Amino acid sequence: MAAELTGHPVVEALAARKRTGSKPGQRSDKMRIALAVEGGGMRGTISAGMALALAEAGLTDAFDAVYGASAGAITGAWLLSGTPEQLRGWAEPEYANAMIRFANPWRGRPIVDVHDLVERLYVEVANMDFTAILSHPVTYHPLATDVRTGLATDLHPFLHCPADLRLALRASAALPLLAGPPVALGGRLFYDAGLAESIPYRTALAQDATHVLVLRSRPAGPAPRPRANPSLGDRFIAATALRHSPELRTAYYARPTRLAEDDRVLAEHDVATLTSPHPAVLSVRPAPDAPTVGRLTRDGRLLNAAMDAGHTATRPLLALLT
Repeated sequence: MAAELTGHPVVEALAARKRTGSKPGQRSDKMRIALAVEGGGMRGTISAGMALALAEAGLTDAFDAVYGASAGAITGAWLLSGTPEQLRGWAEPEYANAMIRFANPWRGRPIVDVHDLVERLYVEVANMDFTAILSHPVTYHPLATDVRTGLATDLHPFLHCPADLRLALRASAALPLLAGPPVALGGRLFYDAGLAESIPYRTALAQDATHVLVLRSRPAGPAPRPRANPSLGDRFIAATALRHSPELRTAYYARPTRLAEDDRVLAEHDVATLTSPHPAVLSVRPAPDAPTVGRLTRDGRLLNAAMDAGHTATRPLLALLT
């Protein structure tokens, strides 16, 4: 696979940054290189393993911006926090069991308690340095879905203090129904980024990224065919949590079609060469035999295997950058 990556413009751009020791805010080139991190609930453990490998290789400063969707937004925050080793927390059952509790509805809490994860565990236990993220020269761009418009929204302009950042993390991962009501930030309401943009490369390109490295949590393979009709579960969520916004329901139902289109577009970008037109996009994906991780997985052994699969998936890329 390393041979297939040789000459890809994203690889060459990162190699140039690494070779020259380029630092954000002190660039001599005209590139804007973005990292885009896919989420997917606990499947995001895979892309977290990839991000950890990039940090360990000293590549964080090669990027100008980090974009994250849902769990990918949380991974992006840890990457810029000054303690990226805490990304290993994705594989620790303590965090999964604290966030995902199927008995929570009986206590008046959502099954996926992102509020407790961010406002308690990340503050009191893991000690995420929110100020370091906000002040990092690599800009942080968590995405969420605007409840009124159904469109993907970059929450970066709303981040003025640590409390805002925590709200943004919660908004980006606010799964309809499963994680409770939408999160209010900047006078607007937001649900999980995945409703509108589960792979956050489009926003990066719209904001003038010349190169984007995408960390995928799904292995390559045929995309699931869009259903002729929404599933019973999708119809229930649309009729309850999303009932007040036709635009949001439209975005929600369009997810399978959008994922298939993203897979097609990203596959075309993966075979780019130095003579291909910019912008350039390259995806890192787990191997086909990577563990299958459900959105609500809490099994520690499975999560550790997922973390390792993501970490391993970066080796061909890193071999060309070190």
